[in-house]
Amino acid sequence: MNIIVLMKQTPDTAQLSGTVDGFKLSEYGGPRIVNPWDEYAIETAIQMRETHDGKVTVLCMGKEEAKDALKTALAMGVDEAVLISDPAMEGSDSLATAHILVAAIRKTGDFDILIGGRAAIDGNMSATAVQVAALLDIPQISYVADLIEVNPDAKTIKAVRLLEKARETVTSTLPAMITVVKEINEPRYPSLIGIRKAARAEVPVWNLTDLGLDASEVGLAGSRVTWQVELPTVREAQVEIIEGPPAEAAKKLIDRLLEEKVI
Repeated sequence: MNIIVLMKQTPDTAQLSGTVDGFKLSEYGGPRIVNPWDEYAIETAIQMRETHDGKVTVLCMGKEEAKDALKTALAMGVDEAVLISDPAMEGSDSLATAHILVAAIRKTGDFDILIGGRAAIDGNMSATAVQVAALLDIPQISYVADLIEVNPDAKTIKAVRLLEKARETVTSTLPAMITVVKEINEPRYPSLIGIRKAARAEVPVWNLTDLGLDASEVGLAGSRVTWQVELPTVREAQVEIIEGPPAEAAKKLIDRLLEEKVI
């Protein structure tokens, strides 16, 4: 089987402070990791290859530092990792990103299945995978919590979707796109040998020219949605402590709440 995982490098939210400075850290620098949801996608792909043989390729669109996340995937056991990077790609919305990923998928070659995490923890939109599937004109199964059967010969897949109040079993033809949730598995830790091998690996970088794309198709020029992220206005708060016996304090509290028209 030829399996492609779509991965993103995201801020390491575990390292952010509990103040608004943590927000600045996530947006303008700070530690970055493999998007946690994508770890389950990588593990799913590796398990699928262990069962059916084949190859696992991870594609990641990002800046040069995203190679660190790709090397984590290599250390976990994927066969190949490719960084998709070009200054012109900055500012791409989910649709422009999907066009870039589709070009990279086609450059990679024939595939049986695409796998991604349910969402990226920074945007949490869950839109890119849907758009990739639509542009490729293939079926898409979201929120996959279990794979009942993958049959490369018959080109079919049977999966269980985790919905809000139920589980849904669906079947689809291959090639297809699936996005997985954490219930599907427990991502493995990279082995020491895997870490050493990944450290020595050269991660190829594909730019717009490699993908046959024009700058007008990507980045802000090729996007229909733009993001403006800013900190909320700081509000000054006043705290008043009501003291006294419980009954008296309760009466004072009620009087104040009525005065402020809270109740």
